[in-house]
Amino acid sequence: MNNDFPLNVDRIEDARANALIGRKVVLFKSTASTNDIAWEYAANPSGHGLCVLAESQYKGRGRRGRIWHSSPAQSILVSILLLNQPTQAELLTLTAAVAITEAIQMFCGLGCRIKWPNDILVNGKKLAGILVEKKTIRQQRHFVVGIGINGNQPAEFFQGHDLNLPATSLAIETGQHIDRTELVCILLAMFEEWLHKSRDSRTIIARWQQQSDLLGRHIIVESDNRQYSGFCRGIDPAEGLIVHLDSGTVQIFSAKQTSIIKVEA
Repeated sequence: MNNDFPLNVDRIEDARANALIGRKVVLFKSTASTNDIAWEYAANPSGHGLCVLAESQYKGRGRRGRIWHSSPAQSILVSILLLNQPTQAELLTLTAAVAITEAIQMFCGLGCRIKWPNDILVNGKKLAGILVEKKTIRQQRHFVVGIGINGNQPAEFFQGHDLNLPATSLAIETGQHIDRTELVCILLAMFEEWLHKSRDSRTIIARWQQQSDLLGRHIIVESDNRQYSGFCRGIDPAEGLIVHLDSGTVQIFSAKQTSIIKVEA
């Protein structure tokens, strides 16, 4: 595969000049975590909608303390700062998941599936992940939405890491070199569109259900060190995954305490 070109901030800001999300972009050659950088701008009201990008991260983090592996100039590593938002972190995770799947479909035609709560899959392999963080400052709720998308990694890159899911990249799935800058522009546009639509949580839930890898399937989840099995029946934007347990009861599982152990046909 060809070496990738650096992300182009001017192209992104030109494309987002009349928008809120991504109107201002900062790019780092290398940083510990784009989420951490985004939080440094939270004290400034003009930081709302800021997009922080990095060519590489050396302390990229995922959900529940997992590590997000990236290689220089091959991934999309982006964090979006949202200030004073009357929403829930769980709903923002759903919003980001829907936006990613829509952006990738528009960009290269790949059909993605959402694995609750924060993974994006292609052909059963992990392509992207989401980490939403919240802080309350002066009684206002601020969020950073971190997104990682595997762009131009070759297959051998994933063989050297201990991954909780098999992984893939857009280059592997399409057989083509990926213009990461173009995808960032589309992603930010889709995120802003779905952020606006998320004011009605039913709209996001309906779209999530269409793209879900879990809805209607028999699953095994682990929550608070116990395992449960049953059929996924939907999602509550604030509470979590709705599962009709094999015992006959219906239980809602919070994303903070729950992991999907197995998804059955």
